[in-house]
Amino acid sequence: MDFGIGFLSNNVMLPILDFFYGIVPSYGLAIVALTLVIRFAVYPLSAGSIRNMRRTRITQPLMQKRVKELQERHKDNPAKLQEEMSAVYKEFGNPLAGCLPVLLQMPVLFALFATLRGSPFSDINYTVNLQILPQEQIERVQPKAFATSPQNIYIADGEHYRISAIVPSGNSLAVGEKTKLEFQTVEGKPLKELIAEHPETSITLRWNITKGQERVQIDEAGNIEALQPGEATIQGTIPGIASEKGFLFIDALGRVGAFDADGKIHWDIVAMVIGFGLSLYLSQVISGQGASGNPQQDTVNKITPVIFSGMFLFFPLPAGVLMYMLIANIFQTLQTFVVSREPLPENLQKIVAASETKESEAKGREALPFEPGRSKKKASG
Repeated sequence: MDFGIGFLSNNVMLPILDFFYGIVPSYGLAIVALTLVIRFAVYPLSAGSIRNMRRTRITQPLMQKRVKELQERHKDNPAKLQEEMSAVYKEFGNPLAGCLPVLLQMPVLFALFATLRGSPFSDINYTVNLQILPQEQIERVQPKAFATSPQNIYIADGEHYRISAIVPSGNSLAVGEKTKLEFQTVEGKPLKELIAEHPETSITLRWNITKGQERVQIDEAGNIEALQPGEATIQGTIPGIASEKGFLFIDALGRVGAFDADGKIHWDIVAMVIGFGLSLYLSQVISGQGASGNPQQDTVNKITPVIFSGMFLFFPLPAGVLMYMLIANIFQTLQTFVVSREPLPENLQKIVAASETKESEAKGREALPFEPGRSKKKASG
């Protein structure tokens, strides 16, 4: 189950991507446009979550104080306590209400993330697990064609098909048996025919035996020969047609990782990772999450952007996905700035104002006789 992510990716994200690429033939600009369209689409949900978080942060101390008083007052009357607690939540708002907007927008954002991790921006891998059996055992196995789950593959700009990896004779082979690993559409059209129809696109299929190299062999055409009994795994790769294309300061949209095996540093990836961390920190500052009054929590809030951004150095993502995350985070920061400037609901403004008045009066009553504030109060009285 993908919770509708595949459906959204295939029927919403890819058509939008193709639309913008048709206007301006740049996959980089198409990523920017797709990200902004989706972010504007989920703006109301995201804004609702930000508003609720802000209300909770401002009213939480007063709400906790009220809840504690009720628990002391009605500790022997659970029914009355539940009734009073419901009234408090009605007055202040339920802190969990902000979770619903987040949950509603998550499938959309996951679908966008999955779209940018796939073709045409990244190479697509298909994994085929093979079981090699002795000749006397294979006779008891009924042959059945094996097919992987289909994935969207761009054959040319704006043209993509759902492609599966197929082993017509099945993934159980006898020692010495030969078969072929093929790619074809869900309708049964071979991938090689599609490639031949688009000579302007250069797609070279790759094969790699990731497990059981001594048990099976495969040539460049996908022909498989079983050698020894046991398990083997073959990975077939269809390259993304835009994975090597650049955009602005990004050298290749499909590049994964800031460091090569030879130690070369890709500063475009590093810059996006740092930009992501800075935008995340700025969003925290604007929303007030960095000043909770709890030193330990404040320390956690400060190092969170470092952890999240540094994670992309050790668990790398394609450059196109990093660009999306950076743009989305900048958009989120601007949205947080705008929403955080909105006035609180009138009822909460009155509650906060009344609480501040009581606190100031309490401080005045507690002032010592020789304090200036106390003297002026007595003199005026």
